Amino acid sequence: MRLSRYDASIAAIGGMVLASTILYANGTRFSDINPLVASAGPIAVGSTAEATPIRFGNEDFEQRSVADRATQIALGIPNTGSFDMIATNETGPHKGRYLFTVFETGQSGVQRTDLWTGQTDTVWYTPAAGGHVSFDACYWTPWGTLITAEESWETAAAGSTSPYGRLFELKNPLDAPGLVNPVGAGSNVNADFVHQNAVPRTSHEGIQFDKAGNMYFIDELNGGNIYRFTSAARLTDVYAGADYFAAGQTSVLRVGDGNTPNATGAYAWVPFTDAGGAALPGALTITDTRGVTSVDARNTTDRPAFKGTDYQRPEDIQIKTVNGREYLFVATTTTHEVYVLDLTAQRISVFANRNTIDLATGQPVGTALNSPDNLAVDADGFIYIVEDRNGGQDDDIWLAVDLNNDGDLLDAGEGIARWASNGTQGSEFTGLFFDPTNKRRAWVNIQHPNSGNDRTIEITIPGGQNIR
Repeated sequence: MRLSRYDASIAAIGGMVLASTILYANGTRFSDINPLVASAGPIAVGSTAEATPIRFGNEDFEQRSVADRATQIALGIPNTGSFDMIATNETGPHKGRYLFTVFETGQSGVQRTDLWTGQTDTVWYTPAAGGHVSFDACYWTPWGTLITAEESWETAAAGSTSPYGRLFELKNPLDAPGLVNPVGAGSNVNADFVHQNAVPRTSHEGIQFDKAGNMYFIDELNGGNIYRFTSAARLTDVYAGADYFAAGQTSVLRVGDGNTPNATGAYAWVPFTDAGGAALPGALTITDTRGVTSVDARNTTDRPAFKGTDYQRPEDIQIKTVNGREYLFVATTTTHEVYVLDLTAQRISVFANRNTIDLATGQPVGTALNSPDNLAVDADGFIYIVEDRNGGQDDDIWLAVDLNNDGDLLDAGEGIARWASNGTQGSEFTGLFFDPTNKRRAWVNIQHPNSGNDRTIEITIPGGQNIR
């Protein structure tokens, strides 16, 4: 895997190791930066500067706002804001034309931006507050649909009866028509939006698919688990029209006996549903307050027979492939860590934490790395770590430099570098996503700012398209 031009010098002086790192900009790679030494300061609430709120480690990077909540509201389009994860139509007709995000609010929806025309629409929207809540996940499936899911579930030893924690599939994401206010019971009739109930309930955020077709997801909780859904259908059949979510088995990751939190080492996948998706004996099947029967992932995998290894607020996940071998990265917000799973060897280890070297200083990053939340991977395989912090104070994106792609940041010249920082007050970065069709373009959301005007920011490297 080709890395960007990189120069690291390490000098030993009196037993002290001093590291200086410069990632030289050649105008083609997002990893070409001079690491920022500090976070961005605040910009005025509601000012025009909110349209370009990011400070980068490369001054050549350009940014522009491609969608914002205030504009949508002014046009009479339903929009509750809190833009979260981002996806594009990575396959099929007009590949790469559309950008999707979701509203992580008490009245959730799905937003689509046409990158050719600039038009932004809400293509699905829950008609009443509390109907569908906290959409966080936003992912394009290998077979050409969009999935989202609710980051809302409850801890209850006998099983939760919450109506939330669901995963949904929008089966016609390109054709679903845009909505206008007022939104009523029939407004979504032309959007094929389905609760895929074979996936057990949990507090969803990150979702990824491996090349075999397994889907990975998490439970965002202090003590949350990592899960794998294996469809009963082969991907080749799904491409031909079979329903991936019609049936499948869900398993939980377990290291050892599952009783050691934050454990690393060899792991196993412990199933708690059968191949059809029904709960195994001893697992929890619940009926929610709206009469829907589902398997409860969180509360099942706290039971001894199905005990999963607990991690502290696992949030986003990201697959990276190195020489055909797949690695799944997992951010855990409370412990300020990123883990990596070698999906072939079935081992989990720490990839980054507060002991990781800050490439701007040559010293452990310490508290400068705070609450990692989202993850992204660029065209050259670099992992980016997005913090859940305070815009205008300490909300940063870190570039992880793993020079030999061995799944750790312990070798000479390796570490993390502050890649970008957000100046919008009251907000956080969400959903960093690198364009799969253009290595010089990415997007990130500015979520829940004090101004109330969420934005999607497009980030580009000048020089025109550079298609992979």
